[in-house]
Amino acid sequence: MKILVTGASGLLGLNLGLRMHERYSIVGQDRGKLASTPFELVRADLLDPSACSRLIDSVRPDAVIHTAALANLESCENDPATSRLLNAEVPSLLAESCTKHDIQLIHISTDAVFDGTKEGIYTEEDTPNPAGVYAATKLQGEENVLSIYPQAAVARVNFFGWSLSGTRSLSEFFFNTLGAGKTCNGFDDVYFCPMFVGDLADTLIGMLEKSLSGTYHVVGSRAITKYEFGQEIAKVFGFDAGLINPISVSDSGLTAKRSNNLRLSIHKLSTALGREIPDFSTGLTQFYTQYKQGYPQKMRSYQQE
Repeated sequence: MKILVTGASGLLGLNLGLRMHERYSIVGQDRGKLASTPFELVRADLLDPSACSRLIDSVRPDAVIHTAALANLESCENDPATSRLLNAEVPSLLAESCTKHDIQLIHISTDAVFDGTKEGIYTEEDTPNPAGVYAATKLQGEENVLSIYPQAAVARVNFFGWSLSGTRSLSEFFFNTLGAGKTCNGFDDVYFCPMFVGDLADTLIGMLEKSLSGTYHVVGSRAITKYEFGQEIAKVFGFDAGLINPISVSDSGLTAKRSNNLRLSIHKLSTALGREIPDFSTGLTQFYTQYKQGYPQKMRSYQQE
């Protein structure tokens, strides 16, 4: 199976390519940040309105996993036009090309489409209510994809792992800060269900193999606060957990609104795949093992100079 992965230099895109290139023919779309990866690269700027159709026509993949997005919440608040273009309009163009050629499509969305006011766990049947520009444009992207191509799958995710820059995930934030012996804040009132990016890659491939369509929550099977997540990072790496200050997200001074409750049910996904979904703890072990094996340095070796 030939799989086109958009946003191949992003945290998910690069990890997916590196994890899956020996099992599948991976073609990664990139804007020129990568070089010499063990999977094929094709350069394209998705902000070009004709790029999506040209990309599909030239690669002719069996499946597309669309990971490219403007994911920085503050950047989206500061530049809603670009956020709308990348997070809502580009997915539409990809969906049009995929439906034209009958190509499987998994569109990556976010758990942030929910405002977090529900008491309890969100299912796929719950109505989203995005709290900020990022979440609103990602929700629009979901709706655009499924209205154009109902056979597509939308995966609402929350993940962690090593990135090209070393600064893209919450796990890296705690690793970098605590590793330097500095204090930092951890939100003790924000619950989420993180999944290790390697487990996410495996799960997305499983969704392709099962030809799933519709909306799925593709997150870890256990909820934890961001403060507790930082504590677990400290424990695994042997850092001083006392450097993490528990604070409320409302006291963070961040511009973009965050949802307090992002507990998502993975029952629909687990049932569809016929297997259990891992929680963050097994992924955290893999995250640490990758560090010991020099995986972050290996990733940086693929950065275009």
